[in-house]
Amino acid sequence: MPKPAFHVLVCNSFRTSGEPKGTCHKKEASSLSQYLETEISDRGLDAMVSTTGCLKMCEKGPVLVVYPQGWWYEQVDEGRVDDILDAMEQGKPAEGLLFE
Repeated sequence: MPKPAFHVLVCNSFRTSGEPKGTCHKKEASSLSQYLETEISDRGLDAMVSTTGCLKMCEKGPVLVVYPQGWWYEQVDEGRVDDILDAMEQGKPAEGLLFE
């Protein structure tokens, strides 16, 4: 399998004990992963989705990161996912949603 153009990481707040405890998990980040998978497939985007442990940005959660571009997004919900994927289809970040 060739390396995808985009690797989307979704914080799911898992700690080393394996328990989800943080903000991203409490704000339904796991359902965002499913939504992303469906939308990426429907759009034919060259991307894969992975869930992660805590990304240490709890105050900004749910957090989504697109690599290798290094685009970080905060307070992601399904509406923001649509905007992020629209921008990815054009090969650029969703500027208004990025955080540093």
